[in-house]
Amino acid sequence: MGNTKRGRQNINLLLVILIGFCILAIIEIVYGQAQMKVERERLDLEEQNRQAVEELKEEWRSLREGSSVVTAESETAPVASEAEHETEPAKIEKQETSKTQTTQKAEEKKEDSVPKEEDNRKYDMQIVILGDSIMDGDRSESGAADIISEQLNAKVYNMSMGGTTAALMPTEQYNFANWESRGLLGVVNGILGNINTDIFDGYAAGDVLKTCDFDKTDYFIIEYGVNDFLTKQIPNSRYLEGGDTLAVDEAHTYTGALQDAISRLKERFPDAGILLVAPHYCQVFSGDTFIGDGYSLDYGYGPLVTFARGTGYVAGLYEKERVFLFNAFEDSGIDAGTADKYLADGIHMTPLGARLYAEKIAKIIRNDYTPAE
Repeated sequence: MGNTKRGRQNINLLLVILIGFCILAIIEIVYGQAQMKVERERLDLEEQNRQAVEELKEEWRSLREGSSVVTAESETAPVASEAEHETEPAKIEKQETSKTQTTQKAEEKKEDSVPKEEDNRKYDMQIVILGDSIMDGDRSESGAADIISEQLNAKVYNMSMGGTTAALMPTEQYNFANWESRGLLGVVNGILGNINTDIFDGYAAGDVLKTCDFDKTDYFIIEYGVNDFLTKQIPNSRYLEGGDTLAVDEAHTYTGALQDAISRLKERFPDAGILLVAPHYCQVFSGDTFIGDGYSLDYGYGPLVTFARGTGYVAGLYEKERVFLFNAFEDSGIDAGTADKYLADGIHMTPLGARLYAEKIAKIIRNDYTPAE
């Protein structure tokens, strides 16, 4: 009997142990399944995040490669790639040519389908802007041109084109019969009727040429320089320190092109003021790698600040003829300390940067138009 009783106790103990093991196994299985579910959800979330990041990167990359210094060189995505500034001006700025042209064409199609409202506003002045992507990249109310219009109650005709330069490129000739350049000298000679303006078809500048009465212009704003620098092919000037002279003509240099444009505009529109805008402080990147800035980077013709000072030199030559200077490089408030706030990609401006920049331009024109007594 005793043995039977002990045997039953052992069996009961064994059953308890087995049941305990089963319970533990069930708990472990349930816990493991829960863990697997959490892990799957985590992996799914990581994949979704990765895809979202890749989509954002691709969108950012397309913006950078499409748009600019500038300009036309320049954008508007987070970093400006040095490699994209090495060839023809139309490819100089990352946020520029294709994005600007695509946007312009889309807007033109949209405008074609919607009747344009007649602008019956009474403006205080007329301004014509000649420039690159800094003025062309953003044609919305947050862009520099629209802010200038708002600040001065001015009718603004924006003839800027991204990717363009002030000077002629080395392969371009100063030949009215076979003109190719859409840069500053091309725009000026288009205004004056010296060249076939078909080269501007498809650009906002082409529409301006057909609609603007340039004789009513109170001020021309000339904004170039960053693309001239970034091409690595355009000298700031023919004249070198020490008295040497480069074997190029003036039209193929930045300051020489500015002088040519001012002389021609002043001869045709002697009463119009001209505001020269020097290139602003810029930073150049290759991918995420910082290459240099407007003080340190030199492609053989001096850093960008040299081009800015060249703008000041030209303005000084015509100071008595109502030619003014905005030294955007040193007086705009855009510098190494504020670049993250005011520059979207090291070259093109954020909305905050554009407003700061445009308001300073407007102030210079306002002070001339209505000087303090």
